[in-house]
Amino acid sequence: MASPTHDELARRLRDAYARGAVPPLRDGLDPLDADGAYAVQTLNTRFWQAQGRRIVGRKAGLTAKAVQTQLGVSQPDFGALFDDMRVADGGRLDPSRALQPKVEAEVALVLGAALTDPETTPEQVAAAVATVHAAIEIVDSRIADWKITFADTVADNGSSAFFVIADEGKPLAGLDLYTCGMVLEVDGAVVSLGAGAACLGHPLNAAAWLARTLAARGEPLQAGDILLTGALGPMVALSPGQTIVAKVGGLGSCSFTYGKV
Repeated sequence: MASPTHDELARRLRDAYARGAVPPLRDGLDPLDADGAYAVQTLNTRFWQAQGRRIVGRKAGLTAKAVQTQLGVSQPDFGALFDDMRVADGGRLDPSRALQPKVEAEVALVLGAALTDPETTPEQVAAAVATVHAAIEIVDSRIADWKITFADTVADNGSSAFFVIADEGKPLAGLDLYTCGMVLEVDGAVVSLGAGAACLGHPLNAAAWLARTLAARGEPLQAGDILLTGALGPMVALSPGQTIVAKVGGLGSCSFTYGKV
């Protein structure tokens, strides 16, 4: 039996949003096939853009060394952030829009200038940052039971779903994104703790990796783009009715409720 094509795998993932999670893509992608997985991701990104969705930024994933080790890889991954993935700070996300969501607290950067250099450094990222925000990423997987390999999560747009960033951004100057603490609360109870150093050693490192990778692909980051730089602590499964608050030292907080509008 012939292996499915990249187009067929892309369609399988798109259909999963409405029909439910699918088995891992191992019939068509080797678990470490980065090129094939990004080819599938790109096919769906272009499909969605043709449907009118607009890219507003990118997310970095697999920025924690422990998660990289778990999946047998030595680098992060990325996915596209679309305009309709943003949930208002303090807003609500209808549970019918997700399959098996989890949340993680992050640092978000909003760029004031493009990053086009394939050798972008953290210092160049810092110079291009307009504002820094506390953020929550709502990750999800179209792969059943989260039984993902590196190729599965890459093909599935970095297991992305939705995101929240604090309405109020801070200038980067004066912030300590290395030692800043993170507290993630669900209904007032602490469920995850972390710090900026958990994200590839520093959120600016993750952003620089993202900038280099996208510039090398001919898709450089642009002024106005939102960058989710990766989890600062363990992710936590969501249940309907919960209110989630992320607090990041120096940045303040952001929140949303996982319930019907």
